[in-house]
Amino acid sequence: MTLEPVTELTGTAVSSEPGVQPRYRRVVIKISGEALVGDGQFGIDPDVLDEVAREIKGAHDLGTEIAVMVGGGNIFRGLAGAKRGMNRVTADLMGMLGTVINALALRDALEAHGMPTRVLTAIEMHQVAEPYIRGRAIRHLEKGRVVLFCAGSGNPFFTTDTPAALRAAEIGAELLIKATRVDGIYSADPEVDPTATRLPTLTYMQVLNLGLQVMDNTAITLCMDNRLPLLVLDLFTPGNIARAVRGEKVGSLVTDQVPPV
Repeated sequence: MTLEPVTELTGTAVSSEPGVQPRYRRVVIKISGEALVGDGQFGIDPDVLDEVAREIKGAHDLGTEIAVMVGGGNIFRGLAGAKRGMNRVTADLMGMLGTVINALALRDALEAHGMPTRVLTAIEMHQVAEPYIRGRAIRHLEKGRVVLFCAGSGNPFFTTDTPAALRAAEIGAELLIKATRVDGIYSADPEVDPTATRLPTLTYMQVLNLGLQVMDNTAITLCMDNRLPLLVLDLFTPGNIARAVRGEKVGSLVTDQVPPV
């Protein structure tokens, strides 16, 4: 299948000059647990956590409402546990609890930078976090608070990709950002294949048909069904998230627009 560039999202481009309104009013950012590890093999690196908080603050300061779905792979991966013989449901529940730990750590880092933050969990634990309620999440966002979603969707057999797309659709986000360690979507894994090329724009069907490991297929389908643009970018390039919410070209964009003939 030949990849051709898709057209840009419709709408008025937003200047990067200070004081200009961002292009996107509300976004959801998916951050994997592995992104918080740093140079270690597991756990949370405080310096990385602080860097992530600074990146979110840069976008939040523009006036964009920001929610974050955080993964838990730096603490426990349910699929990995299941492969070692653990019951898959139990393993996935353990992974969901790992996301709660990450959300609490990220909340602390965000609040240290002056951002009011609320943690909403799909598994009720009242002494730790608020239960996820759609209206409550939206109200927090409208009040200028960063919302951290954790415990996935509360259901086993899903990665945190799918609940990230689900929550984005539920709360009416205008963009889903997958913040990773690479600068976009590639034709192959750039860490394995040095000939891999970056694909700046694709359609949802191109991602599915080519089997690109962007997000799991259920998440991509949810984005496609709800016409939710997906942007994949490098979390650790300073200012990337702020540039994204301003509407500047960064990373790789997946939309429902077909390539021109």
